[in-house]
Formats: sequence, structure tokens, C-alpha cells
Amino acid sequence: MSQHLPRLGLDPEAPFPAVETALRRPDGLLAFGGDLSVTRLRNAYRHGIFPWFSEGQPILWWSPDPRTVFETATLRPNRRLARALRNSGWALRADSAFEHVVAACANAPRPGQDGTWITRAMQDAYVRLHAAGLAHSVEVFDGDELVGGIYGVAIGRMFFGESMFSARSGGSKAALMGLARQMRRWEMPLIDAQLDNPHLQMLGATSWPRERFVAALAALVTRPAAVEGSWHGAFGRLEAARLAEPD
Repeated sequence: MSQHLPRLGLDPEAPFPAVETALRRPDGLLAFGGDLSVTRLRNAYRHGIFPWFSEGQPILWWSPDPRTVFETATLRPNRRLARALRNSGWALRADSAFEHVVAACANAPRPGQDGTWITRAMQDAYVRLHAAGLAHSVEVFDGDELVGGIYGVAIGRMFFGESMFSARSGGSKAALMGLARQMRRWEMPLIDAQLDNPHLQMLGATSWPRERFVAALAALVTRPAAVEGSWHGAFGRLEAARLAEPD
């Protein structure tokens, strides 16, 4: 690996290699090493780079081409999901159970995957980002029961989705739609979904050339954040049934 990839050093403020130098196979692998400090992660996301590795591997840094995104202007529930949301009795909140959402995502079974990439080190890193006001979650509750959620990183007017889970059918979809609804209100047009898969396509994700993604990202991360720190108060309580209505 060290013969083909740059190795990151100890300085978390050191620049990453240019994303254009990422490998084609495996797609987007850019560098390895370094750490998962708040400073390094903030720098990575600002440049369209994210960590993704399994237990026992070094930290691997990625910037794939193409890049999978959701455009919040068009991310709406289809008729079937809208009907389910109207009848669910669920409610959504933000940043009220961040660590629970991350843990649930780590423990969620994934078809074709043995184990999880959300290692203990990764969980701890995103908890630190959350404490720094950079990582956020949207949770879906049925009464007091957490039935779905999504978490990721927000910088400026950009949201970088990391993972989502469902404890009930449709829970993750409700969280995603709730996130998109609030982002439209905050003039945040893009959710980074990183890597393409059939499930994301079904939900409405599209693929952008990395060059287009990085250009859009550069403009969005420099804009002032709509909300500084926790999203809990600004998001409030949102009845899932309202996600089926025009906003």
C-alpha cells in the first residue's frame, strides 16, 4: 500500500493530496494513515474526502469519482412512503440521540457485508465531531422508541451523510426525508451520499462527476452555517405526517 498511496503524517492540519490523484481501482482511494481528530476530519470533508476502513486496517481516505449525492430540492417521499408516513404516528427530532443513532448504524445488518466499517474508533471520532458542533443526527421516534435515524457532518451549507438505519420499516427513509425538508429551509442544497448503491438510487440519489461535486462543495462549505452548534432547538419536533405534505 505504501508504494502506491501517500501516507498521512502526524500533523492534522497538513493538506491532503489532491483528489484528482486518487486511485481508479479501488475507486477513489486517496491516502492512508493520519488520525481521526476533529481538525483532520473537518479538513477532509471540506475537500470532499472521507474515511472508510474496516477493523484491523489503517485509516483509509477516499474521494470517489463519480460521487453520489441527493439534491434536497427534489428529495421527496413517493406515494407509498407518503401514505406510510401519514399513518405512522412518528415524530422527528435532531441531535437528541446522536450516540444512539451512530451505535444503531454500526450494529445494523448490511446485505453482503461482514461486520461494520463504523468501528469503535469511528464512533468515538464522530461523537467528538458532534461535541464540536459539526456532526448531527436526525432521529425518528415512535413515542419514546427510536425507530430510525441518520447522521453525518455539516460544514457551511453542505451535509455529508455517513449512515442511516431502520429499526422499523421506513425509519431511515423518514429520517432522510426529514433531513432534506429542514435542509431546504436552511438553503442547504446537497447531501453527500458518497458511494452509489441500488438502495440510494431507489431513494433518488444521482451520480455527479467528482469535478462537479468538488466545485459545488467548495462554494457551499465557505457559506455561513444556517445553525451554529446543536440542531436540536432549530429543528424542533416534526410530525412524520407533515413530510407527506408540500413544504
